[in-house]
Amino acid sequence: MAEHQVQREHGETKGRFVIRKGGEEAELTYSVTTPTLIIADHTGVPDSFRGTGAGLALVEALVAAARAEGFKVVPLCPFVNATRKKHPEWADVFAA
Repeated sequence: MAEHQVQREHGETKGRFVIRKGGEEAELTYSVTTPTLIIADHTGVPDSFRGTGAGLALVEALVAAARAEGFKVVPLCPFVNATRKKHPEWADVFAA
């Protein structure tokens, strides 16, 4: 698996974690509901990223941010929800 550089773009009501490569982007988007609760609503990974661990890297960045900043995550996105279930050690950051 390639090492991915994840960047975060954070706004007042929405944000995303993004990996850029070769003119394409893989992203995990979220909505801010309160200062202590966000909803992970979508993960999009282009075919060129598949099998590289990009999706997992995006969720790992989300988990790290949640721990560092003290917010909880509602895993509305099916990929985030499925990945969270494979990592019980992340239970502290998920609200559901």
